[in-house]
Amino acid sequence: MKRVNIEATQPQAYKAMYGLSHYLSTSKLTKTHQELIKIRASQINGCAYCIDMHTTDALKAGETIQRIFLLNAWRETTLFTEEERVILELTEAITFIHKEGVNEELYERAAETFDEEYLAQVIMAIATINTWNRIAISTTLQPPLRA
Repeated sequence: MKRVNIEATQPQAYKAMYGLSHYLSTSKLTKTHQELIKIRASQINGCAYCIDMHTTDALKAGETIQRIFLLNAWRETTLFTEEERVILELTEAITFIHKEGVNEELYERAAETFDEEYLAQVIMAIATINTWNRIAISTTLQPPLRA
């Protein structure tokens, strides 16, 4: 059965989501941090459309293939900085919010690592990609076939 095209049937809602995404793209968040958040949350949620889009974007922005390949095992490698490790752990905690939430120890580390503005932008980036993942998965958006 064909799924609803939310962009066509609810253009104002899509416009609002794009507005949030655009704001985040112009925020203080580094491109690396943005793409790590998007890829990791999309991996957890199993969103093929978003994994494809954001790994492609990350490569264009200079991310390495090796780091992308190892992203789902980031705890097992030294290829990620301490800042990136905090962001990845926070991404997992917020994406799996129903399990434990964001515990005090993690939040304290994040608050020590980033100023309030940057931390707020990290949290908003995580929330936004999780929403995009849910839209893409529930409407079965498919990544484009590349040669």
